[in-house]
Amino acid sequence: MSATTVPVIVDAATPSARADFIRRTYGHLALAVLAFAAVEWILLRWPAAEDFAARISTGYVWLFVLIAFGAVSSVANRWASTPGSVGKQYLGLAVAVVAQAVLFLPLLLGVANAGDETVLPTAGLITLLLVAGLTAVVVVTRNDFSFLRTSLIVGGFVSFGLIVASILIGFDLGLLFAFAMVAFAAGSVLYSTGGVLHRFRTDQHVAAALSLFASVALLFWYVVQIVQSNRR
Repeated sequence: MSATTVPVIVDAATPSARADFIRRTYGHLALAVLAFAAVEWILLRWPAAEDFAARISTGYVWLFVLIAFGAVSSVANRWASTPGSVGKQYLGLAVAVVAQAVLFLPLLLGVANAGDETVLPTAGLITLLLVAGLTAVVVVTRNDFSFLRTSLIVGGFVSFGLIVASILIGFDLGLLFAFAMVAFAAGSVLYSTGGVLHRFRTDQHVAAALSLFASVALLFWYVVQIVQSNRR
């Protein structure tokens, strides 16, 4: 059997198989971003959007929403990584996109209500440039950045603990936390991008795209907050 039909780690695949995997992965990432934008567009025009966003982003409810989002994301990642089941892989990606859109609703409604139409395009451009730069670092160095895994796990627990504390105690995490989370998300993008070549098999382009999408979404979330804060 050829290397294109036998799943292998991408870095060990033939150049043509590797190029095809990268093309499919980033093609699916682009589709995920477009799907996210489409779902968000629909949600923002939903008549009950304001009331729904207010309900899920208030007090302890927001904490439960974050926990539920983490659980849904875990299931979506597991589905997207299911070998041999293309339908389940795409279902995982679709669930993750919808979950991200729902999570972003309160933030983007706040931006829309503030009336500054330049916030989202500016944040989107900054995010795109950051992702492009980080991707270039991976391409040039060809490092898998697996050494970031422990730091990302620890950083994830610390950041979630701070978010929980801010909800329970009722304090604002502030702009410094947003900048720290941009750095954390940048590390996540590096780790996910390195994984495209070094940790995924040639039949896991959907899972690879989902990994990248989650990292880019996290980065965009905090860039939006920083840009919005700068415009006030």
